[in-house]
Amino acid sequence: MTLFGLEESVILGLARSVHPAGDESAEDEAAEAAEAEPGAAAGAGPESAESAAGAGGADAAADLFARAAWTGIAEPGDGVVGLLVASLGASAALTAVLETWTPERLAATMREGGVVAEELEGELEQGLQRWRPRLSSADVIRSLQQAARVSARLLVPSDPLWPASLDDLGQHAPLALWWRGVPAAFHALPRAIALVGARAATGYGEHVAMDASAGLVDRGFAIVSGAAYGIDGMAHRAALASDGITLAFLAGGVDRHYPSGHDALISRIAEVGAVVSELPCGAAPTKWRFLQRNRLIAAAGAATVVVEAGWRSGSLNTAGHAAALGRPLGAVPGPVTSPTSAGCHRLIREFDAVCVTTAAEMDELAGEGPWALDRTLAEGAAGDDPRTSEEIRVLDALSPRSPRPVPEIARRAGMSTSAVLGALGALDLDGVVSERETGWVYASRPGSAGGSS
Repeated sequence: MTLFGLEESVILGLARSVHPAGDESAEDEAAEAAEAEPGAAAGAGPESAESAAGAGGADAAADLFARAAWTGIAEPGDGVVGLLVASLGASAALTAVLETWTPERLAATMREGGVVAEELEGELEQGLQRWRPRLSSADVIRSLQQAARVSARLLVPSDPLWPASLDDLGQHAPLALWWRGVPAAFHALPRAIALVGARAATGYGEHVAMDASAGLVDRGFAIVSGAAYGIDGMAHRAALASDGITLAFLAGGVDRHYPSGHDALISRIAEVGAVVSELPCGAAPTKWRFLQRNRLIAAAGAATVVVEAGWRSGSLNTAGHAAALGRPLGAVPGPVTSPTSAGCHRLIREFDAVCVTTAAEMDELAGEGPWALDRTLAEGAAGDDPRTSEEIRVLDALSPRSPRPVPEIARRAGMSTSAVLGALGALDLDGVVSERETGWVYASRPGSAGGSS
């Protein structure tokens, strides 16, 4: 096996340096396969079992290496490479680009795999123009070696620690994540809230962020933010001071602490939480990467709260991603004379954000929608739920923030429109859902009549 002109032994060594459990997992899978087919294993002998483990380890290493390479070749959020890798696999997709496949050949292969997209050839042609100038084995090796030096690890979608919530980003989901920290941080993500806000925060905003972060930690939440000055930094510090778990998503490599004034803070987060990026070590933060980083913050948490933000604050970008994903969105009000709260007031007035002022209200916000249902089921209370299977399927297809029309709900639920209408009628009577001009959503207060408090 060769990739990027590198021999298999080199690829295996580099993969192990950032994903040491990868080969062990492959060997375990091979051993399980041998146990499942004892006759074949007996006939093949121990050498075959070893070669099977080696083949699995080589394939896993090639996938890891290719995903590591793609994090440097494609910019974050590149939906075309997301489609390509989902269709061909990371290693095969990289090989195809290296072998200078034409856009027509790539498109034909992807369509054979079931990809349906208009103007696919044109998008691939533009993508190849973006990716090919970055094809450098030296850059990939350098980033992997740097990752090993700073004890950074590579997380891929097949890993148990992979945040499943990021898959909601679809073709724009990260192909891999670089991280430093403790595994417990990823286990805490299903119950996490993103706290974001202005870099030029006021004393009022920082005070609210501190109280909110500490209060949420006391309620068992992890805190997600972006390690920036102002609200982000205060949210992280308060979580750490409360012995909570916090995760920082960076817009550059995890070895480049940005802003530099937060070097000590980011180092502390890496000791007890996690510092995460979809960019390889050595990558510099840019404006575009900050904007793309924001989608990860929004997707990672069960809810997003904007604590303080100006009219054109970058935090509104994070809020936009949260709304697009159907995540509950909250905003903290401020003085009507404060420019640094104008963005929060705008979210409440124009974008249907929920006005929240305390950690208890933020907890309630995160409790809306499918996340609350998931926790109820996990606690074994589903037996008390009188809902029919059709009502449950409709609830699963709804969003707490983005109205969805009946045909879309039917498509998501796999039901007929008449069945969906019947279920919605029953749920509406119970006050669980509400109808808006453009479709149906969860009621703002599940269980209350018509969604009103």
